[in-house]
Amino acid sequence: MQMNMVSAINNALELIMKENSDVVLLGEDIGKDGGVFRVTDGLLSKFGEKRVIDTPLAESSIIGTAIGMAVAGMHPIPEIQFAGFMYEAFAQLINHASRYRSRSRSRFTVPMVVRVPVSGGVRTLENHSESPEAFYSHVGGLIVVEPSGPYDAKGLLIKASRMQDPVLFLEPTKLYRLFKQDVPEEMYEVPIGKASLVKEGDQMSIITFGTMVDVVKKVVESKKVSADIIDLRTINPIDEETIIKSVKKTGRALIVHEAPLSFGVGAEIAARIADKAIFELSAPVMRVAAPSLPYPFPGYEQYYVPNEKKIGLAIDKLLSY
Repeated sequence: MQMNMVSAINNALELIMKENSDVVLLGEDIGKDGGVFRVTDGLLSKFGEKRVIDTPLAESSIIGTAIGMAVAGMHPIPEIQFAGFMYEAFAQLINHASRYRSRSRSRFTVPMVVRVPVSGGVRTLENHSESPEAFYSHVGGLIVVEPSGPYDAKGLLIKASRMQDPVLFLEPTKLYRLFKQDVPEEMYEVPIGKASLVKEGDQMSIITFGTMVDVVKKVVESKKVSADIIDLRTINPIDEETIIKSVKKTGRALIVHEAPLSFGVGAEIAARIADKAIFELSAPVMRVAAPSLPYPFPGYEQYYVPNEKKIGLAIDKLLSY
């Protein structure tokens, strides 16, 4: 069945709630209104207000309540309306959700999935367009996932809902209704911690995720470059094996992400390539990312977010070595 990312996630949530009666949804306006992007539309009428819970506008309370539910044996799936609002709950995620298993020597786990829209490209204000994956990937005990399309979104969310550790599920806003894919109506899983080799080639390896996957594919096709395109899917834990295997084969590595360049996921990947594959490289590892500045006002975001031109120039430079 053809689905966009909104309908794929909605379908996944419905199946998850049917499978596990301990699953509850909570968040701002997720019930009657179906969430700000209508991802939870229709679930209140199917499962009732005890399982689809509208909360006050208080992100710290939403995540704190979800942690308590999880420790007590439930499986909450809270929603935060935008990534920039989640900083209000940063302490709850970092000091509590990510540490309970370690703190209790595995006597307690925190089975919860935090859903949050991320990234820009849809002309929203700055605190609605954040790409915060690096903040949360720095912390042990917190799994960070970011799908690039409807099929992976459904399968990754179902897999996340069956885990016993907290998962931060990042949903790129721009991809919610950008395109459709064939998505099975039944339950299926996409593995967490395993990258996807979207396209195979031998001239270079391009490592990316989220909104940038489709952009990279278009550039590679237009320039007729033979490249491995790797979609990380899971940011933490990262699939180092797939990345290193590819880079050793091609000898060139380009990393593309929407978040700012400094201290980002690309820097971590570049460091791992230097550790494990430096003698197989034919060129320096290159990165294309946003400038290390706050997200701009809507009229300037086309200059801020990596685009086809910037990626194309980086590919040309990498092939020139």
